Amino acid sequence: MTDDTRITEDWLTNPATQGVCKALQDGGAQALFVGGCVRNALLGAPVSDIDIATDAPPERVMELAEAAGIKAVPTGIDHGTVTLVNGGIPHEVTTFRRDVETDGRRAVIAYAGTIEEDAARRDFTMNAIYARPDGTIVDPLGGLPDLRARRVRFIGDANDRIREDYLRSLRYFRFHAWYGDPEGGFDPDALAAIAANLEGLSTLSRERVGTEMLKLLAAPDPAPSVAAMRSTGALGQFLPGADDRYLAALVHLEQQAGVAPDALRRLAILGGVDVADRLRLSRAQAKRLERLRDAVGSDMGPAELGYRLGADEARDVLLLRAAMLGQPWDVEAAKAAERGARARFPVRPADLMPALQGPALGAALKRLEREWIASGFALTRDELLGRA
Repeated sequence: MTDDTRITEDWLTNPATQGVCKALQDGGAQALFVGGCVRNALLGAPVSDIDIATDAPPERVMELAEAAGIKAVPTGIDHGTVTLVNGGIPHEVTTFRRDVETDGRRAVIAYAGTIEEDAARRDFTMNAIYARPDGTIVDPLGGLPDLRARRVRFIGDANDRIREDYLRSLRYFRFHAWYGDPEGGFDPDALAAIAANLEGLSTLSRERVGTEMLKLLAAPDPAPSVAAMRSTGALGQFLPGADDRYLAALVHLEQQAGVAPDALRRLAILGGVDVADRLRLSRAQAKRLERLRDAVGSDMGPAELGYRLGADEARDVLLLRAAMLGQPWDVEAAKAAERGARARFPVRPADLMPALQGPALGAALKRLEREWIASGFALTRDELLGRA
């Protein structure tokens, strides 16, 4: 249950975080770091959120915090969670819990008395590793060997875990993309359980699915996970019509071009029906996705792409086209797109007025712009006006 491994990260030793632990312990409560902060610290990955598990009920947590001069916010008190803000750092403190009833979307919980009960209700073994305030590891379910092997494995029976919350099927692929061993393959029990429980995926809120899908696609290389998702039938459930055949090529081209991972760029190459609605994308995300898809199928060259979309989106379109056509990254095309992004059409509506008005003015401006683009942005204002 304990391990010689210790966490010595700056976030753990921060006086503000240690102050939260001390406030709980001085009141006779346990304080154990858990979840992502422990997992990422052990993997050497960045830690953004600090979660603490305790045996004290939330009302007692708030009392102890207030007695220590720490701000307590009842952010999820009905579920046993209180956020303690100390030194400007939020710490989510949650009472040990166990599931009483689940329906695949939400759970009815009761407070638990032991760390073992609290660990058993979590999703993956690598997320059920705890650490004491001094950094000592507590591993009630043997998750540390899985984490060291980068093996994403459900706690207990995979079917049971999925039926408690069907979103765990998608989370499995997301966690494998971020933390799994790319050479180690996928847990066959997990894949079999996901394939056997596809019907439950339709009950999930589209917001939750969209959030998880974008997190998955933002991983350094999500292609193996998306391929596994397709093989189980889950990809078709989440995104009907999606096709991942070009995703691995896109990831490779991104690496060649030195471009950071981007979830929407990768979503664009998957395709699918009603993607923006199914994933509840924001208006800005939906518009960008539509622009990328439209531009990929257009006849615009690199320079015109840069002029009309800007350098970054033009580069994305060039990456998508190259991946779909099986072509290498074209550095010269990228440079042409950058030149196009810097170009400014030299003719303004006022230059053609009052001789032209209304639809005639608009048609003339579009014709001159096409001629200017075709010239490689070389035609001057006077030359263009001479063609008006």
